[in-house]
Amino acid sequence: MSVSSPLWISEAAVVANMDIGDAITALKKALLAEARGEAKNMMKTHVAWDSSTLHAIGAVFPNEGFAGTKTWAHTPGGATPLLILLDSESGSLMAIIEAFALGQLRTASASGVATNLLAVKDADDFAMIGTGKQAMTQVAAVLAVRSIKRLRVFGRNAERSEQLAARVNQEFEIETIAARSVGEAVAGASIITVATRATEPILTAGMIAKGAHINAIGAIVPSRAEIAGDVLERCSHIVVDSVPQAQKLSRELMDFFGAADQEGWEQVRSLADLVAAGESRGASDDLTVFKSLGMGISDLALGIELYRKARAEGVGREFAHPEKAAPRLRRDVGQTV
Repeated sequence: MSVSSPLWISEAAVVANMDIGDAITALKKALLAEARGEAKNMMKTHVAWDSSTLHAIGAVFPNEGFAGTKTWAHTPGGATPLLILLDSESGSLMAIIEAFALGQLRTASASGVATNLLAVKDADDFAMIGTGKQAMTQVAAVLAVRSIKRLRVFGRNAERSEQLAARVNQEFEIETIAARSVGEAVAGASIITVATRATEPILTAGMIAKGAHINAIGAIVPSRAEIAGDVLERCSHIVVDSVPQAQKLSRELMDFFGAADQEGWEQVRSLADLVAAGESRGASDDLTVFKSLGMGISDLALGIELYRKARAEGVGREFAHPEKAAPRLRRDVGQTV
């Protein structure tokens, strides 16, 4: 096959060719492109049924020659996300990337970028709320940007909390404790990450020490919420990956600020703006929060880097371009509708 044949990049190839540091670097580059107007985000959309949701996000990097979408169905039985990369000039297929690990790296890298800007420089006490599939990469992202000495983890299932604590301790060799409640986990913590499927707020202002930074990443549809309004009242910086998406999908922010045309939304900043300005927290700031909903620019940022590495190093499986075919316009004799 020719070099231009599309690539199928597997989960194994993704994890072999990108770590959390690579992901953070790729995302920072993409956020700067977004701030310059060189990357455009497609509004995230979803539809729900029973206890499942179908999602689609996308973006375009015209200067880089890439467009793409990621889609997945989140069901009780699991999910199989796929990222499709297209040539932004010809529309031709460039790659299909199995995107389960990529999605974890994408979400974690956003937390890493935000934490690096908004957490106090000497932050060393970290709380991880949630023990699901995002937990380990979220821990890795914070450890990539701050020298953490102690971590407390909490999840609804005590056994899973203990398992996560043991895994973190073994992987990163830092003191890790399984807490018995959200309050116990976050008490005195300078960085807090919340990655749960909570449908009502579980983190309130009275639990949180002055000067803490919070990454809230679990509530990505309006049916969910993790942080209470009194937390937002204390925030000197409220940062999101995409302001338009937050106005549509974040119940926490919609309840706090009201409709998208309300003046309160003016204090909500995009992560791209923060990165481009090189801003960080001030000495007198109280809480800061990064609200992550997931956006196509983040997925494409990582996907583009993986694709380029795959091309350069011969990674991935080439396959034939889809062949166009004309639709049948007449039915066979004897067939009826």
